[in-house]
Amino acid sequence: MPKVLAQGKLIECESQANLRKVLLKNGVDLHNGGSKVINCRGLGSCGTCAVKVEGEVSAVNWRDQMRRSLPPHSPASDLRLACQTQVLGDVKVTKFDGFWGQGSQLVWTPEG
Repeated sequence: MPKVLAQGKLIECESQANLRKVLLKNGVDLHNGGSKVINCRGLGSCGTCAVKVEGEVSAVNWRDQMRRSLPPHSPASDLRLACQTQVLGDVKVTKFDGFWGQGSQLVWTPEG
């Protein structure tokens, strides 16, 4: 079973599990500030669940690519939308600041 390391938590999940669901189910603070209340609930339209993911995950789909091509995101960034990402193997997740998680300051790292 794949393992997800995020905000100091090591979480086991099924292969192909949705990263957003895995993180939220295990109490990881996926959204910053007001985006905890105002987000698309996993539809891939708001972009607030953007995280840096290291490890084996699904290829970028069209929703993820489209949303991250719009400001304040940048298609050149290495972020992914957790709601559009499937966990295929062990991964490490990092969250940055900003309403959409697009900032340059760390909010949390895989280790905490």
